[in-house]
Amino acid sequence: MATKVTRTIVKSVLSREQPEGAGATVRRSIGRRELRNLDPFLMLDEFSISPPAGFPDHPHRGFETVTYMLEGSMWHEDFKGHKGKIGPGDLQWMSAARGILHSEMPGTRGLSRGLQLWVNLPARHKMDEPNYQELLDENIPRANPEEGVVIKVIAGESYGVKSRVITKNPTMYVDIKMAKGKKVEQIIPKSYAGFIYTLSGTALFGGNHQKGEAHYTLVLSDNGGETIPIETTTSEAHFVIIAGEPIKEPIVQYGPFVMNTEQEIFSAMFDYERGQNGFEGASTWHSEISTMWD
Repeated sequence: MATKVTRTIVKSVLSREQPEGAGATVRRSIGRRELRNLDPFLMLDEFSISPPAGFPDHPHRGFETVTYMLEGSMWHEDFKGHKGKIGPGDLQWMSAARGILHSEMPGTRGLSRGLQLWVNLPARHKMDEPNYQELLDENIPRANPEEGVVIKVIAGESYGVKSRVITKNPTMYVDIKMAKGKKVEQIIPKSYAGFIYTLSGTALFGGNHQKGEAHYTLVLSDNGGETIPIETTTSEAHFVIIAGEPIKEPIVQYGPFVMNTEQEIFSAMFDYERGQNGFEGASTWHSEISTMWD
């Protein structure tokens, strides 16, 4: 019988607070100098905002943004007429693709906190039409492998429970809450690159029993392991596991534009400034929500 290979933790990076947007604060993990990119992921922010701070009108091209709320709520509005609000535990998977101009602002006077993940798109999908997948917390499938363990399956699969989200590049994203003294083994496809982001509590991760505390990014080994073992000992823990198939294409990023070549970046900037090729009407559009807390 073949010996099962488990993933280990090969790097641990603390996500420190930094300013972002208009008065917002984020803890950036992927996208920091110590962890610039982790193909196919471009950035992960744990954001904390209270009015009037937020992320007013700004464009995107060439990737997807995944917003997952932990507390409070967020409004979203774009120049194509889409507007909505997500609350605690809700999810928005937005594929900006060829072009989105949008605004993201807090939906409550108190603190709003969540995670925003940037997922790269393969070249063949970068100029697709934008689209959204939105799920309320109650509609996100859950796995309960044992008492004291709850796994929300945002993308991919866990313990036989499959996500409702369709991804353009193979991706898994699970939110796990574990009581003290519990163990789980999350299956991760061999070819996926990935990481764990810890939100609260402590746990031991991987075959090397790496201790993970709140606000740390733990990078998974690429040793062909099929599972990541996790154990809580001294406390409960809350964390996310995010992994995906590496795209293995050149990445050229200029702020909110992520393409494969410098020429494509120049084209994205030109299209945005001229209001063409996906950015029609961008120059005259202003969101209502960007001024809602003025």
